[in-house]
Amino acid sequence: MPEGVSRRGDSWRARYRNPETGRQHERAFDKQVDAVRWRRQQLDALDRGRWVDPEAGKVSFLAYFEAWGRDQLWTDGTRKAMSLAARSTTFAEMDLRLIRPSHVEAWVKSMTVPTAARARPLAPGTIKTRFVNVRTVFRAAVRDGMIAGDPTTQVRLPRLRKREAAMEIPTPEVVRAILMASAPRFRAFVGLCAFAGLRLGEAAALQVGDVDFLRRQVHVRRQVQRLDGSVEIRLPKYNSERTVHVPDALLAMLSEHVALGLAYDWLFSEVEDVPPHQNTVGHRWRTTLERAGVRGVRLHDLRHFYASGLIAAGCDVVAVQRALGHAKSTTTLTTYAHLWPSAEDRVRDAAAHLFTEVVGSGEGTVRAERP
Repeated sequence: MPEGVSRRGDSWRARYRNPETGRQHERAFDKQVDAVRWRRQQLDALDRGRWVDPEAGKVSFLAYFEAWGRDQLWTDGTRKAMSLAARSTTFAEMDLRLIRPSHVEAWVKSMTVPTAARARPLAPGTIKTRFVNVRTVFRAAVRDGMIAGDPTTQVRLPRLRKREAAMEIPTPEVVRAILMASAPRFRAFVGLCAFAGLRLGEAAALQVGDVDFLRRQVHVRRQVQRLDGSVEIRLPKYNSERTVHVPDALLAMLSEHVALGLAYDWLFSEVEDVPPHQNTVGHRWRTTLERAGVRGVRLHDLRHFYASGLIAAGCDVVAVQRALGHAKSTTTLTTYAHLWPSAEDRVRDAAAHLFTEVVGSGEGTVRAERP
């Protein structure tokens, strides 16, 4: 009879001892072969350091998330997004140890179809965000020894559009029309997004003292977020505090805005000494687009417009990264790689430059001198 396996009545009992804890574990099977296989798997997991206590994982996915999430250093926005993703799963009440890749696949599929509570399927980008948040929970459970493996591994998601196809970059003519149609108290806000690349929350959180007119700089030190009606001032997204070097024309626009005589610390506050609400900014943006006769342009597209202008002017990856406040250069490349000239473009331009130097202006061909 195989070691560690014995027969008791109509069942086969497999047992092994954890050498670290000294605790013995036992499980019953109908067939001897299953008992032998299970014991070998457990001993192999012990040898490889992948063993998980069979008693672990006897907690629902949602219960584990709530207990684990309380100890995470998240912002309110991140906590809200993580909670939304965890509660949206179709396996929220299942034991962690019982969740299989097929359950995750069923949840992903459920987000691609309309439901009674949701008239339209979720966008592929939204599905990916929720999936990544849920995957973070499973990976934490693996680290905690609650489960042996991550069931989200190799789960396929709906195809996302390529960034170059999905990204909308307004033309200079469109940006000009928007600026011309902007109300005096909103024009500088639009200018900061288009010519300094600020995010909505960063522009809304600017104070007069953040603009250094002498050194021609704008200091991005904070952002404003509103959750459940409360105003929260925090560091910029991904801690992207930075100094943006701005053109004189934008400084003149900001100077005209300050000259409007607003008595508040916040650069764009109007009715009270608080930053503008994102809903207020959104209303002004939509009103401006209607006045300009422009459709389908988001305020965030002005940030892409700014980035594309820097790249077209020859700025390298690090310069664009710092101007936009990206935490990593890989983020800049992932977002805007398609805007940089390709190796083929550079080779072609270099050859054209050589040709111009050899031929000179006004010459169409190179003529060999006759002897």
